[in-house]
Amino acid sequence: MGRRVVKAVNGVSFSVKKGRTLGVVGESGCGKSVTAHSILQLLPKLGNITDGSITYYADNEEIILSKLKKNGSAIRSIRGKEISMIFQDPMASLNPVYTIGNQICENLLQHERISKKEAMDRAVDILTLLGIPKASSRIMDYPHQFSGGMKQRAIIAMAMICNPKLVIADEPTTALDVTIQAQILELMKEMQNKYGTSIILITHNMGIVADMADDIAVMYMGRIVEFGTVRQVLGSPQHPYTKALLNSVPVLGIGKNERLETIRGNTPDPSDMPDGCEFAPRCDFATEQCTTVPLETDLGDGHRVRCWNCNGG
Repeated sequence: MGRRVVKAVNGVSFSVKKGRTLGVVGESGCGKSVTAHSILQLLPKLGNITDGSITYYADNEEIILSKLKKNGSAIRSIRGKEISMIFQDPMASLNPVYTIGNQICENLLQHERISKKEAMDRAVDILTLLGIPKASSRIMDYPHQFSGGMKQRAIIAMAMICNPKLVIADEPTTALDVTIQAQILELMKEMQNKYGTSIILITHNMGIVADMADDIAVMYMGRIVEFGTVRQVLGSPQHPYTKALLNSVPVLGIGKNERLETIRGNTPDPSDMPDGCEFAPRCDFATEQCTTVPLETDLGDGHRVRCWNCNGG
């Protein structure tokens, strides 16, 4: 059976500055998580970075992450200490046979020369900061003894225990009720303000992005189709896909006879992409020119869009 090369991410380019939050938004299957996993070389066995580079600017050096071996000592020294990740599903991220405390301390003991008691004390402190009641005793519990919101807090503790310079949060509030969701996001803000951490926040929730992010990258089928500050992208969206995403957000107080806007059609098969603009088959403003891949247009002040008809509609 023949093999085909599928570009899950194609030509993605962005930077994250110290202490700022970049929101990455788009529908499921648009390449958000693959982009995040590429940064830490957490791609599956057959996944490879074939072009371009990923650069991490440490205190005194420039590290090309994309050149490091996936399981080499160099990238492992960065994972968890310099750059950490909050994964989408806490049930899949926590080992059911180890206590919460052991799993939080593992990262600390891997990267710092401290005793297990000191590590446990720090784990208790961060769980207390994250709002876990009676953290000194709950730290010896197993994952099944934690609620969904508490598991997510434990995952955040694992990611933040070494005070990393960059945290990649992949749908950090998925499956949580809105009250717990708000608490988790507020805790992330507090941690960011305290340590100057940069955050890449991956989500499909435009409300979370509006509240948390400084900059926004809108992704569609492996490309960034619009990039800019929150004010630029949400206040003056230029790509039809960005506009469609914003129009599909439920509005409080909508009449019962009013229909919720949807984006027509479905995302294409990554192995059988249409010619030209990937969004053209679903776009209300598509023209004959859209059969060729659109170039990126710089709209000024860092706002850029990949569309032939960026002012359409």
